[in-house]
Amino acid sequence: MDESVVVTREPRLDEPRLSVRSIVVAGVLSAITILMGWTRLGFVPVPTAAGNATIMHVPAIIGGVMEGWIVGGIISTIFGLFSFIQATVPLFKDPLIAILPRIFIGITAYFSYAGVKRINEYAALVIAAAVGTLTNTILVLTMATLRGYMAPGVAVTVGITHGLPEVVVAAIITVAVVVAWKGVETGRGEAKM
Repeated sequence: MDESVVVTREPRLDEPRLSVRSIVVAGVLSAITILMGWTRLGFVPVPTAAGNATIMHVPAIIGGVMEGWIVGGIISTIFGLFSFIQATVPLFKDPLIAILPRIFIGITAYFSYAGVKRINEYAALVIAAAVGTLTNTILVLTMATLRGYMAPGVAVTVGITHGLPEVVVAAIITVAVVVAWKGVETGRGEAKM
């Protein structure tokens, strides 16, 4: 057996155990999420009314893709908790908006990735990034509307002007990071996709 080949195994739904690697990855990506929020590096200037698109959810997507739905859910929850703790507007001081919808980012990213990766790895990464991003956008805006913080028309406008740029940015970052990460894992400097 060629020792330079890294054999990875997909986590299964009936195997909710976390490996040491999964715990480390969850910790590192959660720390990156907090760092991006704390330093404001997680907000990319875009030409929309809000002025910024967030990439704070991207570590949750990457964690879900690389280590499975449990790790994705842990990182997503950390993102939601951080958003709640750092909130300066009433909308995100509500845990049903800041935390609850965000739990599902890494989970939906994992399942969409797992469903498509056998067909095309790169397409699976793009789809996982899009699904994870849209999970964040749609669930947060839906909860904001249901909780009375935002009118439905405003939520749709924000979803279109904010959600679409965030999908593009998340897809670019997710593909770049996962391909590079898998390249490092193979030890050859090239991604084995």
